[in-house]
Amino acid sequence: MAHNHHHSDILVIGSGIAGLSIALKLAQHFTVTVTAKASLNEGSSVYAQGGIAAVLDPFDSTTSHIKDTMDAGAGICDPNIVKLVAEKAADAIYELIEMGVAFSKQTQSDAYHLTKEGGHSHRRVIHAADHTGKTVTKTLLELVQASPNITLLPNHMTVDLILSKSKDRCLGSYVLDQDNQQVKTLTSRYTVLATGGASKAYLYTSNPDTSTGDGIAMAWRAGCSVTNMEFNQFHPTCLYHPQDRSFLISEAVRGEGGILKLPSGKAFMAQYDARADLAPRDIVARAIDQEMKKHGIDCVYLDISHKPADFIIHHFPTIYARCLKVGIDITQQAIPVVPAAHYTCGGITTDKTGQTDIPGLFAIGETAYTGLHGANRLASNSLVEGLVFAELAYHEIKRQLNPSEPMVDIESVRDWDDRYVTTPKEKVLISHDWDEVRRIMWDYVGIVRTDRRLNRALKRVEVLKIEIEEYYRAHTLNADLLELRNLAQVAELIIKSALQRKESRGLNFNLDHPNLKEPSAPTQLIPSAQKA
Repeated sequence: MAHNHHHSDILVIGSGIAGLSIALKLAQHFTVTVTAKASLNEGSSVYAQGGIAAVLDPFDSTTSHIKDTMDAGAGICDPNIVKLVAEKAADAIYELIEMGVAFSKQTQSDAYHLTKEGGHSHRRVIHAADHTGKTVTKTLLELVQASPNITLLPNHMTVDLILSKSKDRCLGSYVLDQDNQQVKTLTSRYTVLATGGASKAYLYTSNPDTSTGDGIAMAWRAGCSVTNMEFNQFHPTCLYHPQDRSFLISEAVRGEGGILKLPSGKAFMAQYDARADLAPRDIVARAIDQEMKKHGIDCVYLDISHKPADFIIHHFPTIYARCLKVGIDITQQAIPVVPAAHYTCGGITTDKTGQTDIPGLFAIGETAYTGLHGANRLASNSLVEGLVFAELAYHEIKRQLNPSEPMVDIESVRDWDDRYVTTPKEKVLISHDWDEVRRIMWDYVGIVRTDRRLNRALKRVEVLKIEIEEYYRAHTLNADLLELRNLAQVAELIIKSALQRKESRGLNFNLDHPNLKEPSAPTQLIPSAQKA
């Protein structure tokens, strides 16, 4: 039906910081549609507490930022991309300030307050208290909502990408309008995936429910390669509490003096790394995991109560308020914490402008693999990557796009055909398989891995994928089914990537392959369609 078909120059899938940023830039010249599977301000960007890494201090240097990023990435970052991002990071911050983002300033000073996080050798993380992502997203969203060239479609979950007849160009996507349960056809000259990561593939995660790897799964099904999917970052410190299990406790707490301790009160990080509590996340997460297993305990404790109460409340108002809700006063008590899946360091393979293997399709933000993070992401390098690549992709799309050129194969795009599917009589398969995928990933593909666990996980996930695909083909669509389909696909990619890496490097720690293997390189998986 005609009202189910919408066309624009650019389709941006995802409304996090990367998606909103590129939409705002492109809307200066073209018509843009932005889709979000939930509300426009729901996603990992909003939950990013710590800040954005950039060289803003005259005593700091991009050389130092580059070195810290390369060190954290354990030898397999792309040095050209690291240099590119480090050099462009400050400009991205200044642009946000011009837009009106209110970053925190030093007490009784007009200078911006910079904090230091694990793996950084200088204070270079600019922030808005402990709600940076929320503040930046709010500013960008207000500007996007005011743009006459941007159409916003919240509660529209993307089903799959649309390809040309010859499968050599992306022409848009099919999306499920969750308000009326109809599938719409969105065509575009260029499509940008800014869908975030896949940490919801794990049972425990710091991420919101939206982080189901949708962009990665859709791009893979369309024929894009993926890289470094085995490197799943587990944030070392998430609140351990029955009422608030997944709430993230920012790395900045350790950056400002927080100490990890056992229930006895003994600090333990110094025995794992000379940087102690300021070691990179992979080291800290493994250390906590090992101490929990060694002592048979459910959690460890992060203690910043030795700092003045005013200092804590000023620097960490969100964390203070959230912990207080469950009866923990962090000015007087240590915070019970556990590691949880946090960030997908791999993703859809892109070049230095965000271009994927398929012409007309770009990927930016956490859904993309750019080469910046290597085997482990340096703290607060995620938001800056999204901002910098939004700028780079914007310039490349602007260079390529000629609105007067006719779109090849656009007339061949058909609306979604659901004449031969039925409404499911029960949804127990979806809820059961959803739970099973995440438990398999947590138990067998977590912080510490073995080949036996990985092979067991792969066999089970492959069976689940078949079940899910059969269900998908036979029934009407809903968001839970679409997310489950994507989660199972991403889980398979993570496991296959982990099985290919016969070493322990960064976030991939395998007891059967405990040593580094040199030379080492990124792990790339190529779809059979591309191989052919």
